[in-house]
Amino acid sequence: MDLTMPHVRNNDRILDKIASKLSRSSNLSAIAEEPVSRTRAAVAMIVNPAAEDIEVLFIQRARHPDDPWSGHIAFPGGKLEDGEFACQAAQRETFEETGIDLQEAVYLGQFPDIVGANLPVRVSCCLFAINRQDINPVLNDEVSDLFWVGLPVLRDRKRHIETKVTFDDRSMVVPAICLPDDDRPVLWGITYRLVMEFFAVLEMPDSGTTLCEPAPYEISI
Repeated sequence: MDLTMPHVRNNDRILDKIASKLSRSSNLSAIAEEPVSRTRAAVAMIVNPAAEDIEVLFIQRARHPDDPWSGHIAFPGGKLEDGEFACQAAQRETFEETGIDLQEAVYLGQFPDIVGANLPVRVSCCLFAINRQDINPVLNDEVSDLFWVGLPVLRDRKRHIETKVTFDDRSMVVPAICLPDDDRPVLWGITYRLVMEFFAVLEMPDSGTTLCEPAPYEISI
């Protein structure tokens, strides 16, 4: 895989390792066919390999009464259209929601799917690397904000909490990450679990180690 692109040449080894580890992780965790019919959706996790570390792009969804994730911190994405592959949908939805063209990005791979416990949804997540200096986001009415957070912040154990949230008129206590901006909601749910999955990929040994097959996540939303 050619991972060389302007402004990230010093990070190509890091990206190459991530792609390799993600490929191994994806190969280990196919989800069996389910009797439950689930809506297929796909999101894009977009990283900027900055000189000092990796930054991850997040959006805050606009508040809308018909959106179960109204106001939540998320990755750009949405439902698959007929005939689409997961990463095609992730690219299309990202462009529609943020104006970011992932055709110009480096594709690093796809995470194992996550399935919902209380909502009939199955989410695929595709990982891309892009230079944030080269993009000019234009948000549509589904997105209220777009921002980047560095991995050291996301991995800071002091920011990892359990907190009460409300979803679909139900209150529950969930694991979450407090983001640097106090005005933002906590990072939880599907997006939180995908971030934790990314951490697990980063912590995998580089090569030559047999891994146990992980079970697919059963998530609370």
